Amino acid sequence: MTRLTARHAGRLAAACTLALAALSAQAASTLTIAALNNPDMVELKKLSPAFEKQNPDIKLNWVVLEENVLRQRVTTDIATNSGKFDVMMIGTYEAPLWAKKGWLNPMDNLAPEYDLNDVVKTARDGLSYGGKLYALPFYVESSMTFYRKDLFAKLGLTMPEKPTYTQIADYAKVLKEKGGVYGICLRGKAGWGENMAYLTTLVNANGGRWFDENWKATIDSPEWKKSVTFYVDLLKKYGPPGASTNGFNENLTLFASGKCGMWIDATVAAGMLFNPKESQVADKVGFAQAPTGVTAKGSSWLWSWSLAVPKSSKQNDAAKKFVQWATSKEYIKLVANDLGWTSVPPGTRISTYNQPEYVKAAPFAKFVLNAIQSANPNDATLKKAPYSGIQFVGIPEFQSFGTVVGQAISGALAGNMTVDAALKAGQATANRAVIQGGYQK
Repeated sequence: MTRLTARHAGRLAAACTLALAALSAQAASTLTIAALNNPDMVELKKLSPAFEKQNPDIKLNWVVLEENVLRQRVTTDIATNSGKFDVMMIGTYEAPLWAKKGWLNPMDNLAPEYDLNDVVKTARDGLSYGGKLYALPFYVESSMTFYRKDLFAKLGLTMPEKPTYTQIADYAKVLKEKGGVYGICLRGKAGWGENMAYLTTLVNANGGRWFDENWKATIDSPEWKKSVTFYVDLLKKYGPPGASTNGFNENLTLFASGKCGMWIDATVAAGMLFNPKESQVADKVGFAQAPTGVTAKGSSWLWSWSLAVPKSSKQNDAAKKFVQWATSKEYIKLVANDLGWTSVPPGTRISTYNQPEYVKAAPFAKFVLNAIQSANPNDATLKKAPYSGIQFVGIPEFQSFGTVVGQAISGALAGNMTVDAALKAGQATANRAVIQGGYQK
């Protein structure tokens, strides 16, 4: 047998190292994750190397998208079974509908340490279908009123715990005329989950609904006209310029930089607004319930941005491992260590609300948990409605006609059409969708 020279031995060792590296690369799973471009998900991407370090056989590929684009991309991907994404960020609207179609892998056989019973029941129920859970909540939100308590004090205004929309309009006028800020910021960007999320709660508060009990659209009703006219007038008089292009992120920036006196939006914003690292008004923020009109029913929404694994993924086990990590107690502590307890993902785990550090850092904590736990998607309108959902209609057709209605109302806000024309167009679109879907008998 020929003895190896030192040079040959070195070459052989190097070749073996390269071969092993190649085999390791082939064995590694690469998960492609479709995520939303808001601060909580950006933080998830930032902290995700901790998961890769714990799981060296799993690599993460991030596709971070604006809300409307994210919804279009993941819906197209899952409906066509193309398998581009292994993990999808979806919500309370999609999870039961897509589970019913057989498009999602169930979130079963979770690791014991995940502690599913610690997850808020309202969140679990909203992500389930047929008694099975199909997504795990990354954060859960309702909606609330944020306001500048320093300006309210200076101007002699008092925000009640449960404001009405009449009071909100009065405050917006004073803030704009005497406070040196925009009186109010609201979503204007078109989309079923953008402007229509807020507007549906406004319609609910005024006693309206999307459909009557026979699935006849009611967008041409007095309740809708009152709501949309109020909304358009309020933003035109007291809101920021270009409000028709502002969504959650844009309004968050406006309020956090001190340019808005009030903002009605998702409770998840509280953690960002009260964090001095992210907000210039962290010590000046007050909060109250979402405003009411003739009723409090459906005046604040319920939503969960969640992580799901589509059936089309070829890496179900690795994907589920990541989803469990990203929604775990361990991840919440990582965020607390990085940004502080104020900024941890809210609304998901009872244990978070039992943390003394969180309760101390987040004065809104119990308020938000109560709003989430008390929301009822099955009884969200003053008059009976044939659908579930507070700020959406829980049928597959909604994301299409809801967006069209949102575009029409955004057009009215921008001055491109009248409110009456927008409502007429929305009425026709919604009726046509439910007739074609076979809902009207």
